[in-house]
Amino acid sequence: MTDSHNNASIAAEATVETTRTTLVEEPGAIPEKWISLSFTWAGKPFTLQIAETDSLTKVPPERQKILGLIKGKLPSDEVLIQDLKLVPGKKFTLVGTPQGDEIKDPSRMAIIQLEFLPDVVNDLDVDFSADPAAAAVYVNDQRNLRKIKEHTQKLEINVMYPLREGKRLLVLDIDYTILDTKPLTSGALPPQECARPRLHEFLEAVYPYYDICIWSQTSWIWLETKLVELGMIGGPHNYQISFVLDKTSMFTVFSKRDGKQFKHSVKALQIIWNHFPRFSAKNTIHIDDLGRNFALNPNQGLKIPAFKDAHTPHSMADRELDKVTRYMVHIASTHDDFSILNHKDWKDVARNLPR
Repeated sequence: MTDSHNNASIAAEATVETTRTTLVEEPGAIPEKWISLSFTWAGKPFTLQIAETDSLTKVPPERQKILGLIKGKLPSDEVLIQDLKLVPGKKFTLVGTPQGDEIKDPSRMAIIQLEFLPDVVNDLDVDFSADPAAAAVYVNDQRNLRKIKEHTQKLEINVMYPLREGKRLLVLDIDYTILDTKPLTSGALPPQECARPRLHEFLEAVYPYYDICIWSQTSWIWLETKLVELGMIGGPHNYQISFVLDKTSMFTVFSKRDGKQFKHSVKALQIIWNHFPRFSAKNTIHIDDLGRNFALNPNQGLKIPAFKDAHTPHSMADRELDKVTRYMVHIASTHDDFSILNHKDWKDVARNLPR
């Protein structure tokens, strides 16, 4: 659709036509109302279905101009479609450059890719396990349930090493959880010196009990590079990575911090469970340095302090993974059902275990 419009802004006139109600499959769930938007783009008719509980757009604000939809400036992303009170027959115009058609300078692509690598900042983190009632709201939000279904349907998991009968599942983050990302991507340090101390020893110790999934909030090309350079794939170690997920398996949710709403991405474990029914809340643990990634699975999240400033004396003395090892081996040996555990206190448990 975009081939004939490279590097050009595209205008499309659209009309709000009808509203309808779609029943969701979950028993007792409240039906969602949807709006049908019919428009013409590049001379071809299209129809877009948007739930009233959706935010206004998934396109970055700096990449779009929507004219005539409402009076004045477009509201912020957290505003719901239903709050715009659109009426049938409403016309609006969309102007913008299609994603992927921006002007590119091939000679600068490597620099640009490095420049825009995600630098995860822990300034908007939230502990969802501290408020079970609030967590339940996110888990049962119709928008999130629908997004889980959509991501489950489009996700194709490449199992690199066969899942083993009777094993638990470890879902492990990379950036700043087991890797200081900045010196790796900049080339300031060799890959092995960017890894959190005792990384391979940790994975070898838990592997007899857990199949391992790597889930990172970065693109596949960089994720694969990191895993190979760290020796986590194809290395001489006594563990295997079963499968890997990147940022395309994540989606945005809206949470509250200090009474204010903000949006962030989340790793919904249900997507994995839908693909592999052998795994569930009873046998899955998710390790990450960002508690907000546990929004839809607060009871399965184990938050670990971020690892940064690799190769400094302080970071070289880091032994967080030894503590996590003791804890994970302990719960795998003593509990059949992880869902009754509170991983928030994992350090206290590990501290009292034999070294």
